[in-house]
Amino acid sequence: MKILDWYILKRYLFTFFMMLLLFIPIGITVNLAEKIGKLLENEVPFKEIVIYYLDFTVYFAHLLFPLFLFLSVIWFTSKLANNTEVIAFLSSGVSFSRFLRPYMIGAAIIGGLALFLGMYLAPIASKGFNEFDYKYLHPDRKTTQDRNVFRQINDKEFIYVSSFDLNQKQGINFTLEHIENNKLTYKISAKSIKYIEEDTIYRLVDYVKRTVGPINDELEFEKRKDTLFAFDVEDLTPVIYIAEILPYNELSKFIEKEEMRGSSNIGRYQLVLYRKWSLPVSVFILTIIAVAVSSIKRRGGMGVNLAVGICIAMIFVFFDKIFGVMAEQSNFPPVIAVWFPNVIFGILAVYLLQNAKR
Repeated sequence: MKILDWYILKRYLFTFFMMLLLFIPIGITVNLAEKIGKLLENEVPFKEIVIYYLDFTVYFAHLLFPLFLFLSVIWFTSKLANNTEVIAFLSSGVSFSRFLRPYMIGAAIIGGLALFLGMYLAPIASKGFNEFDYKYLHPDRKTTQDRNVFRQINDKEFIYVSSFDLNQKQGINFTLEHIENNKLTYKISAKSIKYIEEDTIYRLVDYVKRTVGPINDELEFEKRKDTLFAFDVEDLTPVIYIAEILPYNELSKFIEKEEMRGSSNIGRYQLVLYRKWSLPVSVFILTIIAVAVSSIKRRGGMGVNLAVGICIAMIFVFFDKIFGVMAEQSNFPPVIAVWFPNVIFGILAVYLLQNAKR
């Protein structure tokens, strides 16, 4: 690797990590100032607060990875341009594509780090972050979907519960339908269902089983019936943030099970899965845009480049959030929601790169 490559690569990595070291303490300070009242009120142990902010650091850094990267590249490339170093590099016979190579090497390093964070470290940090938040900061907030729970538990059986209390392991207005060859063969309903942990059984109150016959249906009534079902209580109502706390392989298997069960939250889960791959790609796209925007010496200096860069970064975040909400709240395909900002900004990167070469 040439001296130029080392020079730019070191500036790339150094500025990025310095940006993290500068902004993460600010984020922690702002968060602590906002939460200090509840932490003192709930008498949260100091050790748990320290662990929470370690998780917050990883969670915060992963969440704002593209923004930090973009601003850091804009910052140090603008300094190179203002010191006429970029002009000197290009005037020495170095093509713009060759000038861009150390940036791409740096993007590969940061992209690999983003991939590792998304696959393994971020889920661990997210688990601690969310558990602390729901335990101490928002104890009244529900962590599960406990109303109108509808699940497919296997290829032939569907269950419904109008409400379910995970702490009591008890649900109201339970229904199970068994379907074969697209025909209902029998239906079980009960006023309530409760999981008896010591006996590993389910207890149904006001049990009714209707077996569909060729001519007449057969009805079976029992005031109380203990039985077994092919589902776990935890699988019935997974926590709201379950997708964020699962490593990639476990998340993939979880989504497969949820698709079979007909979960209404598939879009939210797939959104988290696809973002683990889209984030490293966005590192390359934002690096190219940042270099193309900031490598030109402007009359306004670094301020103009930073202003342009911040506007582009905000638009990128806006697109990402808008399409993410659309995928979570509607039938909008999650894969399009995740990759659409990268496609649009990838086209912008190619356009800006062509202009910068001229």
